[in-house]
Amino acid sequence: MKAVIQAVTGVAAAALLVGAAGTALAALPVGAQAPDFKAQAALAGDTSTFSLKEALKTGPVVLYFFPAAFTSGCTQEAHEFAEASDSFAKLHATVIGVTAGNVDRVAEFSKVECRNKFRVAADPGAKIAAQYESQMQGNPLLSDRTSYVIARDGKILLSYTDMDPHAHIEKTLAATEAWAASH
Repeated sequence: MKAVIQAVTGVAAAALLVGAAGTALAALPVGAQAPDFKAQAALAGDTSTFSLKEALKTGPVVLYFFPAAFTSGCTQEAHEFAEASDSFAKLHATVIGVTAGNVDRVAEFSKVECRNKFRVAADPGAKIAAQYESQMQGNPLLSDRTSYVIARDGKILLSYTDMDPHAHIEKTLAATEAWAASH
């Protein structure tokens, strides 16, 4: 078990180092307690309240912040998370995207770009992003592109920030797989 924990930490550390090439590192470090939150979220266009505490009861949570729905990078990232959703589901992981930008369009975004595969939450005023210190530099009313993997005990397993959306799915999936291998 110690070797698996070290593997998870190693994956997370590698992700943090790679993240340094992008924007600033995600402020909440690996091992920190993830702030609990509830938010209005949409899945397949239907809205409901998402609770981190409740989601963690079934497995790890992949929480990813993105700047705004229907922008090119955010759309690409949503497509890639949708394509990987079955892999996350096999690991009993819940994927949730959170945005402070154009919050009035998350229901539509959940259908069109997230392909009805995972929830997208609205974060008016970037209040959740602030709890996770994942606000965009230069515009704190928007979320930065930051991904976290949160274990069932609420501890952060992966913290990764990079405006390039492509590595987020690979890194979150690797951290989730490493966690699942030890549980």
